[in-house]
Amino acid sequence: MASVNSGPGGSRLQAKFFTSQERYAVAETPFSVPANVAVSDLSDLINKLLHQEKDADISEEAKAKNVDFDFLINGEFLRVSLGEHLEEKGVSTETVVDIEYVEKFPSPKPFGSVLHDDWVSAVQGLDNRIITGCYDNHVRLWSTEGEVLATFEHHTDPVKSVAWIRKDSNRHLFVSSSHDQTLLLWEWLEETKTQRCLFCCRGHARSVDSIAVDDSGSRICSGSFDKSIKIWSTETEGKDESTEEIEQERKKAKTDSPKPLTRTPLITLEGHKEAVSAVLWLSENEVCSASWDHTMNLWDVSAAAHSSSLTGTKAFLCMSYSEQSRLLASGSVDRHIRLWDPRLQEATVVRSSLTHHSGWVSTVAWSPANQHHLISGGYDNNLKMWDIRSPKAPLYDMSGIRDKVLSVDWSIPELLLCGAADNNLHVFTSGGVRVSPPEESETMER
Repeated sequence: MASVNSGPGGSRLQAKFFTSQERYAVAETPFSVPANVAVSDLSDLINKLLHQEKDADISEEAKAKNVDFDFLINGEFLRVSLGEHLEEKGVSTETVVDIEYVEKFPSPKPFGSVLHDDWVSAVQGLDNRIITGCYDNHVRLWSTEGEVLATFEHHTDPVKSVAWIRKDSNRHLFVSSSHDQTLLLWEWLEETKTQRCLFCCRGHARSVDSIAVDDSGSRICSGSFDKSIKIWSTETEGKDESTEEIEQERKKAKTDSPKPLTRTPLITLEGHKEAVSAVLWLSENEVCSASWDHTMNLWDVSAAAHSSSLTGTKAFLCMSYSEQSRLLASGSVDRHIRLWDPRLQEATVVRSSLTHHSGWVSTVAWSPANQHHLISGGYDNNLKMWDIRSPKAPLYDMSGIRDKVLSVDWSIPELLLCGAADNNLHVFTSGGVRVSPPEESETMER
């Protein structure tokens, strides 16, 4: 049995190390380690073994440099000494402790920021494009380098939510919602740099605070302060109820920019007792809505019926769903992020709580590439990155945000997007992914 020293004296424990990252794998030999051994000491040990390893399967990169590692015991990160952790968790020190190690996730780096004319209340990225919604009533389309490609003006009140419908090399379709009680479907053509507002979705009686598009891009779900959820079609080729009238108006006006066609909802779902703050699609025919009435409701869209509820103790402000872990993350006015499994019958039981914000948690978003990672923003002016295996503290805090965080997005794996009440879209690289910074001539950080 090998031995590791970390200071004089003290009790010792037996530990065996393993990893799922094959390039860093070492022989699973038990080691005798001091009870007071820290994460940095264990990381040094793994690096020493990697440098000594003669196995051809160990990458030359791993042998050539020191790598920072994190360590997990029974799926939870080690954040104190090994002995303290085992005592806190009630794990026996008489047997060999299995310790998993993973490469430490690199810290996000500021990539730039883009100034708007008012609060940036909504943001979503797709490939090399970003759309933002602003309290100046406008929607904007950006490149990931920070160049504004177009400004879309038709809303008469602040924009509260934006969502991509689909995007190809030329034609982009997306939707926005507003305090003005409407949803607008937009078209942008890259080749001709032209835009159209195709449809105005009417039916809500108060501000439409959240919208989500299903995976097929054929339907939109909206949640409103009028307590209702509505489902809308994204079809753009067929005739709507007022198409002929609008076409006649266009011919009379001799213009190629007609008013948007009016569209009504396919389905209305009612049951919340207070405002709906967030909506999302869980599957092809299942929608989840979060509300100020302390509940998150699950709805069967095909039956237009409520199916179950997740019940909290305070108003829900936001939520996000991970396709990888199948977990819901919710943010609330009580400053906590909670994780739920909507598949369980006892879904009112919270799987885990992440607590570090000092103000309302206004927005959350899961990583599209890692089932353990998510980001959150709050009224405490903080943007945080979490690994749910370390619930007591975030992995990283991002700095430079000078007012309330209103919206975050992690749809582009390498970029963290954050809209704030300091009138900026803040962009960070997500860590571990190299992104070429914009040239000085570009508009990012203008």
